[in-house]
Formats: sequence, C-alpha cells, structure tokens
Amino acid sequence: MDRTAPAATPSSPERPAPVLDLDLDQDAAQLTARLVDIPSESGTEKPLADAIETALRALPHLTVHRYGNNVVARTELGRAQRVVLAGHIDTVPIADNVPSRLDEDGVLWGCGTCDMKSGVAVQLRIARTVTEPNRDLTFVFYDNEEVAAERNGLKHLAAAHPSWLEADFAVLLEPSDQQVEGGCQGTLRVLLRTRGERAHSARSWLGSNAIHAAAPILARLAGYRPRYPVIDGLEYREGLNAVRIEGGVAGNVIPDLCTVTVNFRYAPDRTEDEALAHVREVFADCGIDEFVIDDHSGAAMPGLSHPAARAFIEAVGGTPQPKYGWTDVSRFSALGVPAVNYGPGNPHLAHKRDERVDTGKILAAEDRLRVWLTS
Repeated sequence: MDRTAPAATPSSPERPAPVLDLDLDQDAAQLTARLVDIPSESGTEKPLADAIETALRALPHLTVHRYGNNVVARTELGRAQRVVLAGHIDTVPIADNVPSRLDEDGVLWGCGTCDMKSGVAVQLRIARTVTEPNRDLTFVFYDNEEVAAERNGLKHLAAAHPSWLEADFAVLLEPSDQQVEGGCQGTLRVLLRTRGERAHSARSWLGSNAIHAAAPILARLAGYRPRYPVIDGLEYREGLNAVRIEGGVAGNVIPDLCTVTVNFRYAPDRTEDEALAHVREVFADCGIDEFVIDDHSGAAMPGLSHPAARAFIEAVGGTPQPKYGWTDVSRFSALGVPAVNYGPGNPHLAHKRDERVDTGKILAAEDRLRVWLTS
C-alpha cells in the first residue's frame, strides 16, 4: 500500500509556554515549596528562570539582567558597600520527591528543599521586602551548578559580564545548617605516572616494574605532614592523598605503566600556582616520568575581617566554621570578592531521596539576613 503524507493543514503560530507564577509575598517556607514544585533539574532551568525574572522585574527598586538562564537583579542606591546574595536554581535529578510535602512537624520534603531552593527562596524574599538596604544588593540566580564546571552559570556570568558580579562581599546561600562557613578549600588532582618495561614475570630481570617504581611516591605521601593554617580565625586542614592507583597487565607480566592519582586539598592562603608548585616540589625527586594535571579549582579566602562580613556574622549568630569542601565562593574569590556560605539547609541531606528542610530554619535565615541588611 502506498503511504503518503497527509496534506498540510493551516496551523496557528506556536505560542510560548506560559510563565509560571511566583508570589514573593508568601513567606520563605511557602515560597520554597512553590520553587520545589517547579522542576528544574540541571539543564532544564528555563521555566524557573523565567518565573524568577518575571517576579523580579515587577519590583521597581531593582534593575534586572538576564544571560541565558541566569538572572541578576541589582539595587542602585549609591551605598558605600555592595553585597551579593547568590544561589543556584538547578537540582539533581528528581527521585520521586516532587511535588513537595509539608509534614506535621513543619519539615518540608522534596527535591531541592535543602540544596538549595530554600536558600533561593530567602534570596527572593529579601529582594521583595528589603527595598532600602543599608548596602547595595546584587541577587544572582544561576543554572547548572550540579553538573560539570564548564556548564556552570556563575562561571559563564563571570566570563561574559564580570561587572554584574562586582561587590565588596558575597554570601552563597548553599546549605550550611545556618552556620557561617568561610571561604572554601582548593582542590588539585594530579596523575603521577611511572614507566618501566614489560617482561614475563618468570624472567623479571629482563623488564622494569613500573609499580615498584611508584614506591617513592607512596612513601612521600605516607610521610607527608599537612599544614593547618589559621586564616581569619578559621583553621583549615590541608591534605595530600593518593585516591587511586592503577597498574598491571596480567598475572604473569611485569607492568610497564603505573599511575597514582593524588588529590591535594589546600587552604585558601595558597594561590592555584602556589598549590601546583608545592605538589611538584613534594614529588620532585620521586622518579616520576609524567606529571599530569587532571583537575584544578582554586580556593577562596573567607574574608571574615571585612566589615560587611563582621556585621553579617554578628547578625546571623553562631561560630564561623571553615569550609573544607569546594563551592562557588571560589569564583567570587577569583573576582576579588570575599565570600562565605550560609543557608538554611542541612548539607548532609543534599541530593538524598529523602531531602528535606526545617521550615523554621528557612524563616530564621530570612529574618537574620533582613536584620543584617537593615540595621
């Protein structure tokens, strides 16, 4: 049977999808639930970015910019200082945990409740309610934080529009269980390769064992004494560790290649160049045939001595802690902006199927930021 395509019929122009609404007059806990109910897995943030942009453009005290699925809103009041409040709008893949659910104990469950739509809700509430802040404010909502670094929206903003991110101090509302976490550590991963010559293991003297040649590398790691520098009153703990070792061909072959993967977590008083130079120095005489930089993200200074940071800590309370992991505060540090992590979510619940957040902590975070920005 001859199958032909049906005749084309006139069609109306394609209509854009309606913009989802955000009511910024809701409290931060209610707004968190609304944000969770707008799915925004990494790479699918456009509907949420559209909703955020529309809600912010309705606020006359803000100037709003859009770049891709990244939204930046700014006050222009001529204050002596400018502060950034930043947060990513994407989540990890949904795990049957959308829509959100509020239980009788005031705990909100759902994908992104902790990491970090509760923080984004606090940003939006401050944008809505603090119209005459004591410092000029920049609100940054960016995409693709939960995936590969080359897709990170904050990275793209820093490259394309660095002036939008200029500030004296920045707060990332990443989950920190309402504790100020200063700066972040840098992370450097290198591949240290030793080479040999293959031979039959029954005639090993005819070859050269690359795994044996890696022994000085392991000895150096075992004897390494890390620094514990104190920066702005926070003790950072460096670490240099083997995280993987690969070598071997077969059960009867002398291996001709061995690779030791080493991770260096370093304090924010080292630059990226200094961190790399230190690792090269540690292994300088270990007989390495190939030194490969596999990954490198710089550290961020805590900046707790800055007046804005001191005022922030006084307003939100608690004892500042060092950030031992890496976060996007590093990108602000690279721009010369000291930054801290502070958000209502518990980081231990991030990315879990049973992700959740105490709504009381969301409301408290909103109130404490408001006090800081209006006192």
